Amino acid sequence: MIGFAIDMDGTVYHGERPIPGAREFIAGLRERGIPFRFVTNNSSHNRQFYADRLDRMGFGVTPDEVLTSTVATVRFIKDNRGGRSVYAMATPDVKAEIAESGIRMASEGRPDIVLLTFDTTIDYGKINRGYHYLLQGSEFIATHPDDVCPTEDSYDIDIGPFIRMFESMTGREATVVGKPNRLMLEMAAAEMGVGPEDVVMVGDRLSTDIRMAADAGTRSILVLSGETDLELLRRSDIRPTFVTGSVADILTEFVDSRKLF
Repeated sequence: MIGFAIDMDGTVYHGERPIPGAREFIAGLRERGIPFRFVTNNSSHNRQFYADRLDRMGFGVTPDEVLTSTVATVRFIKDNRGGRSVYAMATPDVKAEIAESGIRMASEGRPDIVLLTFDTTIDYGKINRGYHYLLQGSEFIATHPDDVCPTEDSYDIDIGPFIRMFESMTGREATVVGKPNRLMLEMAAAEMGVGPEDVVMVGDRLSTDIRMAADAGTRSILVLSGETDLELLRRSDIRPTFVTGSVADILTEFVDSRKLF
């Protein structure tokens, strides 16, 4: 059995607008009994927020069908840094999600870990506090490496530049958990009940979606509905298994044709 790991921004929607055919693609996977997970690096909101957004657009998904880089990072910390305290640079709902997971949130003194998410409420105080903790020896972990985040008609600054700023200022290299780290694909595979080698990654970004699949040794479908166009693909050394215009084409081109089986 195969399972689909599906990016969100630029793959199934732009802003609050679903990409034509995306809802039918998800409905078609359900009809065929093919498991899937939405896999997003966007850590500016909790998974309930993204499930609600998808629901408003008619996708009808549950929070359990959404894997964010925050959720992946929390699992990484619990599995590999159990019991360590965390100072999280995060929006209020993401900070609450981290705390509710059982992670020990630092209240005073130097934390064991400084965790950087896509904090759209970040300010000088948070930055300076994290900076001093890193200088004092805290470990640096970030949810994902993206430089920009797509919006409905443009891009916003994401956390990549902040990662490089902290690394440059403190000399501490970040452990980055989200795409293209294959850990995220392996977590999605475990949730779907398939092996990592049976996951098909669907996304619009070569540097994260497609690279993750390549590093994990599994198949990928690059959709041209978002960041990547044919010229960018031509100049890149990251190669997808398949290329198509949008997710609207996947069931006919790759599932019903048995190319993926």
